[in-house]
Amino acid sequence: MATYDTSSSADVVQQLTVDDCWELLRQQQLGRLVVSVSGRIDIFPINYLVDGQRILFRTAEGTKLVELTIDHRVVFEVDHVDDTSGWSVVVHGNARTLSSFAEMAAADALGLQSWVPTTKYNTVEIVPEELTGRYVRFGQEPER
Repeated sequence: MATYDTSSSADVVQQLTVDDCWELLRQQQLGRLVVSVSGRIDIFPINYLVDGQRILFRTAEGTKLVELTIDHRVVFEVDHVDDTSGWSVVVHGNARTLSSFAEMAAADALGLQSWVPTTKYNTVEIVPEELTGRYVRFGQEPER
């Protein structure tokens, strides 16, 4: 379980450990992928799964795949909000399309399915270089 403190005396913003970030990433299925090519930044919602120390998602041919092929550096973000608190995890890393039969078969065995009922032949892995996260407890703004 993530090690943030939810007590009322805790800081309203707490930094998460790398282990906390991985645990929280494993709990969710939807995130946002950010890619950039020639100064243009695009963001795509993707469903994903965590396998070890990497993030996997499937995609069809198109802008997302072209852009991450041109520049493999990506940012991936996942968050969660409830009535009293929220958290956010940001991953800076490198993406690549799995290419060998063995890699693709192993990824397929994990059961990653697209939420959108279209054929997606490409499986992409994101290998993080940096994971950061924070937990935020909601409340009234203090007096100024």
